[in-house]
Amino acid sequence: MEFAVESLETPALTKAQLAELLFDQIGLNKRESKDMIDAFFDLITDQLVEGKDVKISGFGNFQIRTKAARPGRNPRTGEPVAIEARRVVTFHASPKLKDQVQAAIDAG
Repeated sequence: MEFAVESLETPALTKAQLAELLFDQIGLNKRESKDMIDAFFDLITDQLVEGKDVKISGFGNFQIRTKAARPGRNPRTGEPVAIEARRVVTFHASPKLKDQVQAAIDAG
């Protein structure tokens, strides 16, 4: 699956581009494509907000990690600051995804 990146400044795949790919390759209408992409990301977001991990076979895992409070430092002033406890999302690529990325690098 190939697509053209619209801007050299942001070489990223956007939700709008994903919806366009669904429209072009699967034949959904543009509204259905956009709604499907939005629903997909809403589902992932809702699961993560609830504290559940999301595993997508052949792609990777999104996990919630709780980071404890800790002392920190303002890099600009050197002043000590407290960093509050928080939850963060981490992503770990599957071995299959890693292999595909490496193969593309090796071939190119």
